[in-house]
Amino acid sequence: MVSLLPRAPCLAFSIPKPTALRPPCMASTSAAAPAAASAAATATATAEASRPPRKLPVLLFDVMDTVVRDPFYHHIPAFFQMSMKELLESKHPTAWSEFEMGLIDENELGKKFFNDGRSFDLEGLKACMVRAYEYIDGVEDILYSKRKPSPDFYLHAVDHLNVDPASCIFIDDRMTNIEAALSVGMVGLQFKNAEVLKKDLCLLGVEFAPVHEDEIHVQ
Repeated sequence: MVSLLPRAPCLAFSIPKPTALRPPCMASTSAAAPAAASAAATATATAEASRPPRKLPVLLFDVMDTVVRDPFYHHIPAFFQMSMKELLESKHPTAWSEFEMGLIDENELGKKFFNDGRSFDLEGLKACMVRAYEYIDGVEDILYSKRKPSPDFYLHAVDHLNVDPASCIFIDDRMTNIEAALSVGMVGLQFKNAEVLKKDLCLLGVEFAPVHEDEIHVQ
């Protein structure tokens, strides 16, 4: 369970080192001008006191291979009785992404799925995906034709949430998507495993509440 409460010691006194995914924190004080620094610190403290409470950070999670393991790499090649390498080499390079963006419909996907135009059991593929993705809600319609790593994807998210990009922490397993999030001003974290993610979020001031045994549900 995540409380998303800013941790003052982490944010104010233990600023993490700048990295490619974490912009450096800027300081306005200077050792050469202690009086000016003191005045600036006083002014900053006054401004902080009058400022409304800081909003909690917005966590934006990728789903596949971040929140859940993507069953595509096992179930779909097995459906076609191919290895993953064979499937990647024989399928159309953009047909699936075009379908996800609503540029083509299911029937067009069926005709375009393979480079050589071979036919296959589209209804069988759909049934296979429903079984493989049983823990994930399906998609009934496409409201916006946007897809990572297009910057429009991220900008639409912050516009919809009415938040500043800098207040968003975007988490994804693919660096291409992380770099796109950084390009629009978000903070980006590459997902490697749960423990690394927890440490990275703690460095950014996200506090985790303890999870009690009665809150854990195993299926």
